[in-house]
This record gives sequence, C-alpha cells and structure tokens, in this order.
Amino acid sequence: MRRWLPFPVISAMLLGTWLLLNESLSTGQLLLGGILAVAGSWILVRLEAPSLLFRRLRVILRLGLEVIVDMARSNYRVARLIIRDKPDRTPGFVRIQLKVRSHYSLALLACIVTATPGTSWVAYEPANNVLIIHVLDLVDDDDWGEIIRVRYEGLLKEIFE
Repeated sequence: MRRWLPFPVISAMLLGTWLLLNESLSTGQLLLGGILAVAGSWILVRLEAPSLLFRRLRVILRLGLEVIVDMARSNYRVARLIIRDKPDRTPGFVRIQLKVRSHYSLALLACIVTATPGTSWVAYEPANNVLIIHVLDLVDDDDWGEIIRVRYEGLLKEIFE
C-alpha cells in the first residue's frame, strides 16, 4: 500500500479539502480529488521531505492554546489601534536570533507569526539563523524576541527536535 500511496494521511486530507472546496460529493469530484490526492502524495516523495515525527501531544495542545490566546490578544490590540487611530504608533522591523533549525519548526513558526494580527514574517537568514518580523506597533524590540523565544520556540523545539 505504501508503494501506491506513500503518504496516506496527507492524501486523505487533500481529498477532503478538495471535496470541501468544491462543495460536492459527486462521482466526478471524488474521482478527480482522488487522482489529485494520489498525485500530491507522489510529488511529496519526489521532494524528499524529511520525515515528521510528533513527540509530545500535550506540548502540541499547549502550543495550540498559546497561539489561540495570543491571537485573541493581538486581535484586541490591533482593533484598539484602528479604532483609536493612534497617530503615534511606531511600526518597525525586529531581528530575532533563533535556536530552532528544523524545517517543520520554522514553517509552523512562520504560520504562527503571520497569522497573528499585527505581525508578519518578513525574512529568514539561514546562514546566521535570524528571523526578521514586521510589527505594527513596536514598543520594544527585546519584547518581541522574548515572546518568540519563550512562548513558541521552546515548545516547537520540544515537538519537532
């Protein structure tokens, strides 16, 4: 089975996503989605993605909770900034020295930072492992580095490395 379907979970997720996006369970959509799901699985084999091993389910749940809470706080702060139309806000860029190097850790960190309102992932310098983010209302550079390191990086390291 692994020969025909090297990543069965990803294939099932691709098929499910295809069917949800098309809002149809017709035979044609099932067939086309199945073909795309199998092809997507084969493409991942060609990309030679490193194997993924989740280590601690509790840590994953804790990270998810941290992200949800931080997103809610950030939504509130950004909404307050917009409603007040505060002219003295200072957007800026922050350079953060990272410890994690796993591709999966970096990808999830990119999703977290970009999905959090008021911040966006700008660049990553792999040579010196530095992350550059843009912050809508920058008060102190060190605070953002500490937030990334304490709240996310330690948990990501436990999960993926």
